[in-house]
Amino acid sequence: MSSFKIEGGHLLRGTITPQGAKNEALQVICATLLTSCPVTISNIPDIRDVNNLIQLLREIGVKVSKMAEGTYTFQADDLNLEFLDSDDFVKKCAQLRGSVLMIGPLLARMGKTIITQPGGDKIGRRRLDTHFLGFEKLGAEFRQIKSRNVYEIAATELKGSYMLLDEASVTGTANIIMAAVLAQGVTTIYNAACEPYIQQLCHMLNRMGAKISGIGSNLLTIEGVKALQGTNHQLLPDMIEVGSFIGMAAMCGAGVRIKDVSLKDLGIIPDAFRRLGVRIDVEGDDLFIPQQDHYVVDSFIDGTIMTIADAPWPGLTPDLLSVLIVVATQAQGSVLFHQKMFESRLFFVDRLIDMGAQIILCDPHRAVVVGHDRTRQLRGSRMSSPDIRAGIALLIAAMSAEGVSTISNIEQIDRGYEHIEARLNALGAHIKRI
Repeated sequence: MSSFKIEGGHLLRGTITPQGAKNEALQVICATLLTSCPVTISNIPDIRDVNNLIQLLREIGVKVSKMAEGTYTFQADDLNLEFLDSDDFVKKCAQLRGSVLMIGPLLARMGKTIITQPGGDKIGRRRLDTHFLGFEKLGAEFRQIKSRNVYEIAATELKGSYMLLDEASVTGTANIIMAAVLAQGVTTIYNAACEPYIQQLCHMLNRMGAKISGIGSNLLTIEGVKALQGTNHQLLPDMIEVGSFIGMAAMCGAGVRIKDVSLKDLGIIPDAFRRLGVRIDVEGDDLFIPQQDHYVVDSFIDGTIMTIADAPWPGLTPDLLSVLIVVATQAQGSVLFHQKMFESRLFFVDRLIDMGAQIILCDPHRAVVVGHDRTRQLRGSRMSSPDIRAGIALLIAAMSAEGVSTISNIEQIDRGYEHIEARLNALGAHIKRI
Protein backbone atom coordinates (compact mmCIF):
# COMPACT_ATOMS: atom_id res chain seq x y z
CA MET A 1 0.00 0.00 0.00
CA SER A 2 1.40 3.41 -1.02
CA SER A 3 1.36 6.70 0.86
CA PHE A 4 1.91 10.39 0.14
CA LYS A 5 4.34 12.38 2.27
CA ILE A 6 3.41 16.06 1.96
CA GLU A 7 5.48 19.01 3.11
CA GLY A 8 2.92 21.75 3.61
CA GLY A 9 3.16 25.50 3.19
CA HIS A 10 4.50 25.66 -0.38
CA LEU A 11 2.64 27.98 -2.76
CA LEU A 12 1.44 26.73 -6.14
CA ARG A 13 2.11 28.78 -9.29
CA GLY A 14 1.60 28.10 -12.97
CA THR A 15 -0.80 26.34 -15.33
CA ILE A 16 -2.50 22.96 -15.05
CA THR A 17 -4.81 21.18 -17.52
CA PRO A 18 -7.61 18.91 -16.28
CA GLN A 19 -7.68 15.27 -17.36
CA GLY A 20 -10.52 13.70 -19.31
CA ALA A 21 -13.67 13.05 -17.30
CA LYS A 22 -13.53 9.83 -15.27
CA ASN A 23 -17.29 9.33 -15.02
CA GLU A 24 -17.85 9.98 -18.71
CA ALA A 25 -15.02 7.59 -19.60
CA LEU A 26 -16.63 4.72 -17.67
CA GLN A 27 -19.94 5.26 -19.49
CA VAL A 28 -18.73 5.66 -23.07
CA ILE A 29 -16.15 2.86 -22.83
CA CYS A 30 -18.93 0.48 -21.78
CA ALA A 31 -21.08 1.81 -24.66
CA THR A 32 -18.53 0.37 -27.13
CA LEU A 33 -20.02 -3.05 -26.25
CA LEU A 34 -23.18 -2.06 -28.16
CA THR A 35 -21.60 -2.45 -31.59
CA SER A 36 -19.26 -4.78 -33.45
CA CYS A 37 -17.75 -1.77 -35.25
CA PRO A 38 -14.65 0.09 -34.04
CA VAL A 39 -15.18 3.06 -31.70
CA THR A 40 -12.31 5.49 -31.01
CA ILE A 41 -12.32 7.52 -27.80
CA SER A 42 -9.80 10.27 -27.01
CA ASN A 43 -8.80 12.21 -23.87
CA ILE A 44 -9.14 9.04 -21.74
CA PRO A 45 -7.51 9.62 -18.33
CA ASP A 46 -4.71 7.31 -17.17
CA ILE A 47 -6.31 6.40 -13.83
CA ARG A 48 -6.86 3.16 -11.94
CA ASP A 49 -10.64 2.80 -12.38
CA VAL A 50 -10.55 3.46 -16.12
CA ASN A 51 -7.50 1.26 -16.72
CA ASN A 52 -9.13 -1.61 -14.80
CA LEU A 53 -12.29 -1.28 -16.90
CA ILE A 54 -10.28 -1.31 -20.14
CA GLN A 55 -8.46 -4.44 -18.98
CA LEU A 56 -11.79 -6.09 -18.11
CA LEU A 57 -13.07 -5.36 -21.63
CA ARG A 58 -9.94 -6.97 -23.06
CA GLU A 59 -10.61 -10.09 -21.00
CA ILE A 60 -14.16 -10.45 -22.31
CA GLY A 61 -12.85 -10.35 -25.88
CA VAL A 62 -12.94 -6.66 -26.86
CA LYS A 63 -10.06 -5.71 -29.15
CA VAL A 64 -8.41 -2.65 -27.58
CA SER A 65 -5.77 -0.69 -29.47
CA LYS A 66 -3.87 2.29 -28.04
CA MET A 67 -3.68 4.80 -30.88
CA ALA A 68 -1.92 7.58 -28.95
CA GLU A 69 -1.59 8.82 -25.38
CA GLY A 70 -5.15 8.91 -24.07
CA THR A 71 -6.69 7.62 -27.31
CA TYR A 72 -7.98 4.05 -27.70
CA THR A 73 -9.99 2.14 -30.27
CA PHE A 74 -12.42 -0.52 -29.04
CA GLN A 75 -14.00 -3.25 -31.19
CA ALA A 76 -16.41 -5.71 -29.58
CA ASP A 77 -16.91 -8.03 -32.56
CA ASP A 78 -15.95 -11.32 -30.87
CA LEU A 79 -17.01 -11.40 -27.21
CA ASN A 80 -16.00 -14.36 -25.06
CA LEU A 81 -19.41 -15.64 -23.89
CA GLU A 82 -17.83 -18.38 -21.79
CA PHE A 83 -15.82 -15.85 -19.77
CA LEU A 84 -18.90 -13.61 -19.36
CA ASP A 85 -20.61 -16.52 -17.59
CA SER A 86 -17.64 -17.37 -15.36
CA ASP A 87 -16.96 -16.79 -11.67
CA ASP A 88 -13.74 -15.02 -12.64
CA PHE A 89 -15.74 -12.36 -14.53
CA VAL A 90 -18.08 -11.91 -11.56
CA LYS A 91 -15.11 -11.55 -9.18
CA LYS A 92 -13.49 -8.88 -11.33
CA CYS A 93 -16.76 -6.94 -11.62
CA ALA A 94 -17.16 -7.02 -7.83
CA GLN A 95 -13.86 -5.14 -7.50
CA LEU A 96 -14.80 -2.31 -9.87
CA ARG A 97 -17.75 0.06 -9.41
CA GLY A 98 -17.70 1.09 -13.07
CA SER A 99 -18.42 -2.48 -14.17
CA VAL A 100 -22.10 -1.93 -13.35
CA LEU A 101 -22.28 0.10 -16.58
CA MET A 102 -21.63 -3.05 -18.61
CA ILE A 103 -25.03 -4.49 -17.67
CA GLY A 104 -27.13 -2.40 -20.08
CA PRO A 105 -24.92 -2.91 -23.15
CA LEU A 106 -24.49 -6.65 -22.54
CA LEU A 107 -28.21 -7.13 -21.91
CA ALA A 108 -29.06 -5.26 -25.12
CA ARG A 109 -26.42 -6.95 -27.27
CA MET A 110 -26.19 -10.47 -25.83
CA GLY A 111 -29.62 -10.90 -24.21
CA LYS A 112 -28.26 -11.72 -20.77
CA THR A 113 -25.55 -11.00 -18.22
CA ILE A 114 -24.54 -11.98 -14.70
CA ILE A 115 -23.84 -9.41 -11.99
CA THR A 116 -22.90 -9.06 -8.34
CA GLN A 117 -22.65 -6.02 -6.08
CA PRO A 118 -19.82 -3.89 -7.53
CA GLY A 119 -17.04 -2.34 -5.47
CA GLY A 120 -15.95 1.29 -5.21
CA ASP A 121 -15.88 4.03 -2.60
CA LYS A 122 -16.93 3.37 0.99
CA ILE A 123 -19.32 6.32 1.15
CA GLY A 124 -22.53 4.60 2.16
CA ARG A 125 -25.13 2.56 0.35
CA ARG A 126 -25.21 2.99 -3.43
CA ARG A 127 -28.21 0.93 -4.38
CA LEU A 128 -28.82 -0.46 -7.87
CA ASP A 129 -32.62 -0.59 -7.71
CA THR A 130 -33.00 2.17 -10.33
CA HIS A 131 -30.99 0.11 -12.82
CA PHE A 132 -32.96 -3.07 -12.17
CA LEU A 133 -36.39 -1.43 -12.24
CA GLY A 134 -35.51 0.16 -15.56
CA PHE A 135 -34.39 -3.15 -17.06
CA GLU A 136 -37.58 -4.83 -15.83
CA LYS A 137 -39.63 -2.12 -17.56
CA LEU A 138 -37.80 -3.07 -20.77
CA GLY A 139 -38.78 -6.71 -20.31
CA ALA A 140 -35.76 -8.22 -18.54
CA GLU A 141 -36.15 -10.87 -15.86
CA PHE A 142 -33.97 -11.48 -12.80
CA ARG A 143 -32.97 -14.78 -11.31
CA GLN A 144 -30.90 -15.11 -8.16
CA ILE A 145 -28.26 -17.84 -8.19
CA LYS A 146 -27.69 -18.24 -4.45
CA SER A 147 -24.89 -20.76 -4.80
CA ARG A 148 -22.78 -18.13 -6.60
CA ASN A 149 -24.21 -15.04 -4.85
CA VAL A 150 -25.03 -13.47 -8.21
CA TYR A 151 -28.04 -12.41 -10.27
CA GLU A 152 -28.70 -13.42 -13.85
CA ILE A 153 -30.48 -10.81 -15.96
CA ALA A 154 -31.98 -12.04 -19.22
CA ALA A 155 -34.40 -10.90 -21.91
CA THR A 156 -35.40 -12.70 -25.09
CA GLU A 157 -36.23 -9.29 -26.56
CA LEU A 158 -36.13 -5.87 -24.96
CA LYS A 159 -39.19 -3.73 -25.65
CA GLY A 160 -39.53 0.03 -25.24
CA SER A 161 -41.57 1.32 -22.33
CA TYR A 162 -42.46 4.44 -20.34
CA MET A 163 -40.70 4.69 -17.00
CA LEU A 164 -40.52 7.22 -14.18
CA LEU A 165 -37.23 6.68 -12.36
CA ASP A 166 -37.41 6.62 -8.56
CA GLU A 167 -34.26 8.76 -8.43
CA ALA A 168 -32.21 10.67 -11.01
CA SER A 169 -29.35 8.16 -10.82
CA VAL A 170 -26.52 8.97 -13.23
CA THR A 171 -25.29 5.40 -13.69
CA GLY A 172 -28.87 4.12 -13.63
CA THR A 173 -29.88 6.53 -16.40
CA ALA A 174 -26.79 5.68 -18.46
CA ASN A 175 -27.40 1.94 -18.09
CA ILE A 176 -31.07 2.19 -19.10
CA ILE A 177 -30.22 4.40 -22.09
CA MET A 178 -27.67 1.88 -23.34
CA ALA A 179 -30.16 -0.97 -23.02
CA ALA A 180 -32.99 1.00 -24.64
CA VAL A 181 -31.16 2.08 -27.80
CA LEU A 182 -31.39 -1.49 -29.13
CA ALA A 183 -34.86 -2.25 -27.71
CA GLN A 184 -37.88 -2.68 -29.97
CA GLY A 185 -40.14 0.38 -29.98
CA VAL A 186 -39.99 3.66 -28.04
CA THR A 187 -38.66 4.14 -24.50
CA THR A 188 -39.49 7.24 -22.46
CA ILE A 189 -37.37 7.95 -19.37
CA TYR A 190 -38.74 10.58 -17.00
CA ASN A 191 -36.68 11.91 -14.06
CA ALA A 192 -33.58 10.99 -16.03
CA ALA A 193 -30.22 12.32 -14.90
CA CYS A 194 -29.07 15.08 -17.26
CA GLU A 195 -25.42 15.67 -16.29
CA PRO A 196 -23.07 16.77 -19.10
CA TYR A 197 -21.61 13.25 -19.13
CA ILE A 198 -25.05 11.75 -19.78
CA GLN A 199 -25.46 14.29 -22.58
CA GLN A 200 -22.09 13.25 -23.99
CA LEU A 201 -23.11 9.58 -23.90
CA CYS A 202 -26.36 10.37 -25.75
CA HIS A 203 -24.59 12.43 -28.42
CA MET A 204 -22.06 9.63 -28.96
CA LEU A 205 -24.83 7.02 -29.28
CA ASN A 206 -26.71 9.22 -31.77
CA ARG A 207 -23.57 9.46 -33.91
CA MET A 208 -23.51 5.64 -33.80
CA GLY A 209 -27.06 5.55 -35.21
CA ALA A 210 -29.23 5.71 -32.06
CA LYS A 211 -32.32 7.94 -31.97
CA ILE A 212 -32.35 9.81 -28.65
CA SER A 213 -34.19 13.10 -28.16
CA GLY A 214 -34.62 15.38 -25.14
CA ILE A 215 -30.86 15.42 -24.47
CA GLY A 216 -30.01 17.82 -21.65
CA SER A 217 -33.44 17.50 -20.03
CA ASN A 218 -34.86 15.03 -17.51
CA LEU A 219 -37.25 13.58 -20.11
CA LEU A 220 -35.55 11.37 -22.69
CA THR A 221 -37.23 9.63 -25.63
CA ILE A 222 -35.39 6.75 -27.28
CA GLU A 223 -36.54 5.12 -30.48
CA GLY A 224 -34.90 1.71 -30.66
CA VAL A 225 -32.78 0.70 -33.67
CA LYS A 226 -31.60 -2.70 -34.86
CA ALA A 227 -27.85 -2.01 -34.79
CA LEU A 228 -25.27 0.69 -34.07
CA GLN A 229 -22.17 1.71 -36.01
CA GLY A 230 -18.74 2.97 -34.98
CA THR A 231 -17.77 6.57 -34.25
CA ASN A 232 -15.11 8.88 -32.79
CA HIS A 233 -15.64 10.57 -29.43
CA GLN A 234 -13.69 13.00 -27.24
CA LEU A 235 -14.21 13.18 -23.49
CA LEU A 236 -14.96 16.45 -21.71
CA PRO A 237 -12.52 17.76 -19.09
CA ASP A 238 -13.21 16.29 -15.65
CA MET A 239 -15.38 18.82 -13.78
CA ILE A 240 -14.48 17.27 -10.42
CA GLU A 241 -10.79 17.72 -11.11
CA VAL A 242 -11.43 21.32 -12.18
CA GLY A 243 -13.22 21.93 -8.87
CA SER A 244 -10.40 20.23 -6.97
CA PHE A 245 -7.85 22.53 -8.61
CA ILE A 246 -9.94 25.60 -7.75
CA GLY A 247 -9.87 24.46 -4.13
CA MET A 248 -6.10 23.89 -4.20
CA ALA A 249 -5.49 27.30 -5.76
CA ALA A 250 -7.70 29.01 -3.16
CA MET A 251 -5.98 27.30 -0.22
CA CYS A 252 -2.34 27.38 -1.29
CA GLY A 253 -2.02 29.11 -4.65
CA ALA A 254 -0.03 32.16 -5.71
CA GLY A 255 -1.74 32.48 -9.08
CA VAL A 256 -2.94 29.26 -10.80
CA ARG A 257 -4.43 28.95 -14.28
CA ILE A 258 -6.68 25.98 -15.06
CA LYS A 259 -6.63 25.48 -18.84
CA ASP A 260 -9.45 24.43 -21.16
CA VAL A 261 -12.11 23.68 -18.54
CA SER A 262 -15.18 23.65 -20.85
CA LEU A 263 -16.80 26.38 -18.78
CA LYS A 264 -20.29 25.79 -20.17
CA ASP A 265 -20.26 22.27 -18.70
CA LEU A 266 -19.19 23.25 -15.17
CA GLY A 267 -22.67 24.36 -14.11
CA ILE A 268 -22.70 26.04 -10.68
CA ILE A 269 -19.31 24.67 -9.56
CA PRO A 270 -17.45 28.02 -9.89
CA ASP A 271 -20.31 29.82 -8.13
CA ALA A 272 -20.15 27.38 -5.20
CA PHE A 273 -16.55 28.46 -4.56
CA ARG A 274 -17.47 32.11 -5.07
CA ARG A 275 -20.05 31.74 -2.30
CA LEU A 276 -17.11 30.93 -0.01
CA GLY A 277 -15.49 34.18 -1.15
CA VAL A 278 -13.01 32.64 -3.58
CA ARG A 279 -12.12 34.90 -6.51
CA ILE A 280 -12.23 33.14 -9.89
CA ASP A 281 -11.43 35.03 -13.10
CA VAL A 282 -12.79 33.66 -16.39
CA GLU A 283 -10.41 34.15 -19.32
CA GLY A 284 -11.80 32.50 -22.45
CA ASP A 285 -12.17 28.82 -21.56
CA ASP A 286 -9.58 29.10 -18.77
CA LEU A 287 -10.06 29.86 -15.09
CA PHE A 288 -7.46 31.94 -13.27
CA ILE A 289 -7.43 31.87 -9.46
CA PRO A 290 -5.24 34.63 -8.00
CA GLN A 291 -3.64 34.32 -4.57
CA GLN A 292 -6.35 34.37 -1.88
CA ASP A 293 -4.88 36.00 1.21
CA HIS A 294 -8.39 36.52 2.56
CA TYR A 295 -11.83 35.33 1.47
CA VAL A 296 -15.19 35.96 3.12
CA VAL A 297 -18.16 33.61 3.09
CA ASP A 298 -21.38 35.06 1.68
CA SER A 299 -24.54 35.04 3.75
CA PHE A 300 -28.09 34.72 2.49
CA ILE A 301 -30.05 37.90 1.73
CA ASP A 302 -31.77 37.77 5.13
CA GLY A 303 -28.40 37.48 6.89
CA THR A 304 -28.71 33.80 7.84
CA ILE A 305 -25.77 31.38 7.73
CA MET A 306 -24.67 30.16 4.30
CA THR A 307 -25.79 26.60 3.52
CA ILE A 308 -24.20 24.59 0.71
CA ALA A 309 -25.92 21.34 -0.27
CA ASP A 310 -25.44 18.76 -3.00
CA ALA A 311 -28.21 17.92 -5.48
CA PRO A 312 -28.70 16.15 -8.82
CA TRP A 313 -27.59 18.16 -11.85
CA PRO A 314 -27.90 21.07 -12.42
CA GLY A 315 -27.39 21.25 -8.65
CA LEU A 316 -23.98 20.94 -6.99
CA THR A 317 -22.26 17.59 -7.46
CA PRO A 318 -21.72 15.68 -4.19
CA ASP A 319 -18.19 14.82 -5.38
CA LEU A 320 -16.97 18.35 -4.57
CA LEU A 321 -18.45 18.83 -1.11
CA SER A 322 -15.30 17.42 0.52
CA VAL A 323 -13.09 19.96 -1.27
CA LEU A 324 -15.45 22.85 -0.44
CA ILE A 325 -15.35 21.86 3.25
CA VAL A 326 -11.55 22.09 3.28
CA VAL A 327 -11.62 25.49 1.55
CA ALA A 328 -14.15 26.75 4.12
CA THR A 329 -11.76 25.98 6.99
CA GLN A 330 -9.65 29.03 6.08
CA ALA A 331 -12.48 31.40 5.08
CA GLN A 332 -13.88 34.22 7.21
CA GLY A 333 -17.33 33.11 8.29
CA SER A 334 -19.30 29.93 8.93
CA VAL A 335 -20.94 27.48 6.54
CA LEU A 336 -23.41 24.64 6.98
CA PHE A 337 -22.69 21.80 4.55
CA HIS A 338 -25.54 19.39 3.87
CA GLN A 339 -24.55 16.12 2.19
CA LYS A 340 -27.89 14.69 1.13
CA MET A 341 -26.98 11.89 -1.25
CA PHE A 342 -24.59 9.66 0.75
CA GLU A 343 -24.66 8.94 4.47
CA SER A 344 -20.97 8.25 5.17
CA ARG A 345 -19.17 10.86 3.12
CA LEU A 346 -18.72 13.47 5.85
CA PHE A 347 -16.94 11.22 8.33
CA PHE A 348 -13.57 12.25 6.86
CA VAL A 349 -13.94 15.62 8.69
CA ASP A 350 -12.57 13.90 11.82
CA ARG A 351 -9.15 14.05 10.10
CA LEU A 352 -9.58 17.78 9.49
CA ILE A 353 -10.54 18.33 13.13
CA ASP A 354 -7.32 16.51 14.13
CA MET A 355 -5.47 19.04 11.92
CA GLY A 356 -7.01 21.93 13.87
CA ALA A 357 -10.08 22.73 11.77
CA GLN A 358 -13.15 24.01 13.60
CA ILE A 359 -15.90 21.69 12.38
CA ILE A 360 -19.03 20.46 14.12
CA LEU A 361 -20.30 17.19 12.64
CA CYS A 362 -24.02 17.46 13.40
CA ASP A 363 -24.96 14.06 11.98
CA PRO A 364 -23.89 11.86 9.04
CA HIS A 365 -25.33 14.39 6.60
CA ARG A 366 -24.52 17.83 8.05
CA ALA A 367 -21.39 19.64 9.19
CA VAL A 368 -20.82 23.24 10.27
CA VAL A 369 -17.42 24.74 9.41
CA VAL A 370 -16.21 27.80 11.33
CA GLY A 371 -13.48 29.38 9.22
CA HIS A 372 -10.10 30.40 10.66
CA ASP A 373 -9.77 33.40 8.31
CA ARG A 374 -6.12 32.27 7.92
CA THR A 375 -5.35 33.28 11.52
CA ARG A 376 -4.37 29.67 12.24
CA GLN A 377 -2.89 27.17 9.80
CA LEU A 378 -3.95 23.57 9.77
CA ARG A 379 -1.20 21.34 11.18
CA GLY A 380 0.35 18.28 9.58
CA SER A 381 -1.08 14.89 10.47
CA ARG A 382 -1.14 11.18 9.61
CA MET A 383 -4.28 10.22 7.70
CA SER A 384 -5.83 7.56 5.48
CA SER A 385 -7.91 8.21 2.37
CA PRO A 386 -11.40 6.66 2.73
CA ASP A 387 -12.52 7.43 -0.85
CA ILE A 388 -11.43 9.30 -3.98
CA ARG A 389 -12.93 12.69 -3.15
CA ALA A 390 -12.12 12.74 0.56
CA GLY A 391 -8.60 11.69 -0.45
CA ILE A 392 -8.07 14.73 -2.67
CA ALA A 393 -9.62 16.98 0.01
CA LEU A 394 -7.16 15.67 2.60
CA LEU A 395 -4.32 16.20 0.11
CA ILE A 396 -5.37 19.86 -0.28
CA ALA A 397 -5.52 20.23 3.51
CA ALA A 398 -2.03 18.72 3.86
CA MET A 399 -0.59 21.00 1.17
CA SER A 400 -1.87 24.06 3.04
CA ALA A 401 -0.89 22.79 6.50
CA GLU A 402 2.09 23.64 8.66
CA GLY A 403 4.55 20.75 8.84
CA VAL A 404 4.58 17.30 7.26
CA SER A 405 1.56 15.07 6.64
CA THR A 406 1.25 11.47 5.55
CA ILE A 407 -1.78 10.10 3.68
CA SER A 408 -2.03 6.33 3.33
CA ASN A 409 -4.36 4.28 1.08
CA ILE A 410 -3.66 6.67 -1.80
CA GLU A 411 -4.76 3.97 -4.22
CA GLN A 412 -8.17 5.56 -3.66
CA ILE A 413 -6.85 8.88 -4.99
CA ASP A 414 -5.22 7.08 -7.94
CA ARG A 415 -8.65 5.76 -8.92
CA GLY A 416 -9.73 9.25 -9.93
CA TYR A 417 -6.70 11.53 -10.41
CA GLU A 418 -4.03 11.06 -13.06
CA HIS A 419 -0.38 11.28 -11.90
CA ILE A 420 -1.55 13.80 -9.33
CA GLU A 421 1.69 14.25 -7.37
CA ALA A 422 3.79 14.88 -10.50
CA ARG A 423 1.32 17.44 -11.83
CA LEU A 424 1.09 19.29 -8.52
CA ASN A 425 4.84 19.16 -7.88
CA ALA A 426 5.27 20.90 -11.24
CA LEU A 427 3.30 23.80 -9.72
CA GLY A 428 5.48 23.93 -6.61
CA ALA A 429 3.98 21.34 -4.25
CA HIS A 430 6.24 19.03 -2.24
CA ILE A 431 4.57 15.61 -2.46
CA LYS A 432 6.49 12.33 -2.35
CA ARG A 433 5.02 8.91 -3.10
CA ILE A 434 6.24 6.27 -0.67
